[in-house]
Amino acid sequence: MYLRLVNFVDQVNQYRRSKISNRNFLVIAAVLVGVLAGLAASLLKTLTHHIEAFLQTDLHWEYKYYLYLFFPLIGILLSVLYVQRFIRKGKFETGLTPLLYTISKKSSHVETHNSYSQIITAALTVGFGGSTGLEAPIVTSGASIGSTIGRFLGLSYRETTLLLACGAAGGIAGAFNSPIAGIVFAVEILLPEFTIPAFIPLLLSAATASVVARFFYSEQLFYLVTEGWQTKALGFYVILAIWIGLYSIYFGKANAAIKGFFYKIKHPYKKVVLGGLALGALVFLFPTLYGEGYITIKNLLKGDYMAVISNSIFTNYSTLPWVIIVFTIVTVFAKSVATLVTLAAGGNGGVFAPSLIIGGLIGFILAFSVNTLGIAQVNVANFIVAGMAAALGSIMHAPLTGIFLIAEITGGYVLMIPLMITTAIAYLINRSVNKYSIYTKPLAEKGELSHHEDKDTTVLNMMKLRFLVEKDYLVLKQDDVLNTKMLAILQSKRNVFPITGEDGEFKGILYMEDLLKQLMEPSDAELKANDLMQVPLQVIKLDSDLKQTLQQMEMENAWILPVVDTQGNYVGMISKTTIFNKYRAMLRRQADYLS
Repeated sequence: MYLRLVNFVDQVNQYRRSKISNRNFLVIAAVLVGVLAGLAASLLKTLTHHIEAFLQTDLHWEYKYYLYLFFPLIGILLSVLYVQRFIRKGKFETGLTPLLYTISKKSSHVETHNSYSQIITAALTVGFGGSTGLEAPIVTSGASIGSTIGRFLGLSYRETTLLLACGAAGGIAGAFNSPIAGIVFAVEILLPEFTIPAFIPLLLSAATASVVARFFYSEQLFYLVTEGWQTKALGFYVILAIWIGLYSIYFGKANAAIKGFFYKIKHPYKKVVLGGLALGALVFLFPTLYGEGYITIKNLLKGDYMAVISNSIFTNYSTLPWVIIVFTIVTVFAKSVATLVTLAAGGNGGVFAPSLIIGGLIGFILAFSVNTLGIAQVNVANFIVAGMAAALGSIMHAPLTGIFLIAEITGGYVLMIPLMITTAIAYLINRSVNKYSIYTKPLAEKGELSHHEDKDTTVLNMMKLRFLVEKDYLVLKQDDVLNTKMLAILQSKRNVFPITGEDGEFKGILYMEDLLKQLMEPSDAELKANDLMQVPLQVIKLDSDLKQTLQQMEMENAWILPVVDTQGNYVGMISKTTIFNKYRAMLRRQADYLS
């Protein structure tokens, strides 16, 4: 059955190569990816909101509200149980960092189970009150769809990466009904290099996903009523940008600290219990932390300024402006902790939605405080929207995504100037401290990040050392008598000979120059390979990074180095010539890409 499927796919590929140009075929594939990504986004949103509605509205029990302390724990536990029970062969990872690593180091091979496992675990986590967002899971799910289709059709790395980005863009477009933001997100975050021909497949995929998602889930996320912005409020927008820029730096440090704390807990269920109970307590004190939290922003945009404090134990004080301000400030910091705890404890989600909520609340704090103190009269809704864009752009290092996403989902194109000012300033403040975002920093620290600012690293990351190893060297045993090997040595086209032990373990190298010098000196003594062997200062592991390999070659001023496996057994030799030839070939492929 499997062989028949492989043969069928081969026949399809042969037919399409002869009948359809590569550019047109990728457009067709991108539309297919967009349809599936739109369906995935609709399914995730529908499933999550049905769980939320059942727990909050349909479930009737006298002591139901006590369960709110345990709902987040139950959701995270179910998510972890699903992963351990049903994902045994593959590896399950959350967030965008693994996706970026896959593009950089795994030839854009996103495991197929992510197309559905991300949906299931995210719906359980968020539906039961996990204080995180659905966007990262739907991006990974869409990327998995694109990657799977690319590999199924036998496409190249570059083409598969493009379809992966189409799936991610489709996921964002379907989740937010924002095709432009989906395209910008794919370009800013996922694609190491952007080429104009790649824009058409991205555009069609995002547009298709958005249309498909509207058939099944057409509810608009936010409604913004505004008459525009005033020039005299620009100073306050700058202050808002500074606040959010500083907060985004804090968010990055909190992310590292909380992840580090939970990383030390090795038992997965201890993480679940500790994180779930802590999250339940936070949700009990701050009900706005339940799930994504968009409902709070919706109410604030409508002018319901008591929405932050409603349904909490402090509801009786909701008429006092200073209580609203203080409670909202505490909620902002609690939201970041709740989000990071949810993810670190084993829940699935991302910081996309929390960034929007945090930015919106900070914008509300500033505008409401200014109006309450009588300093000036500003439009609160405008500042909420600007704060959302600035927070997303600075935390994710994706300013364009933040601007266009907020403009699309709120209809706030009239606020484009405030959005640009706040997002740019907040991003620059964060970038002045953090060169990389919370997604890319772990990869950059390991040298595993493909990035358009470092083209050499990007191209080298596409190359695998194991495919460049040269194995046509004459291998000598350390006890070989060289006189008996002279014919083979002279017939060899190489002037370097690796030497191994009887078990294949690498021992050293024999250079032709040393052998010729020894032969010039008459001697009746039996000459063995071990006698002239030199041990190189550097030996390359088969799984080594090519950039690191070149650095080692430069350090030792070596043109070739031996390659060994994890047991130290000789595999072959790697040379700068081979690496540079492959490097040039990769550059030519990129130049011809989609031509």
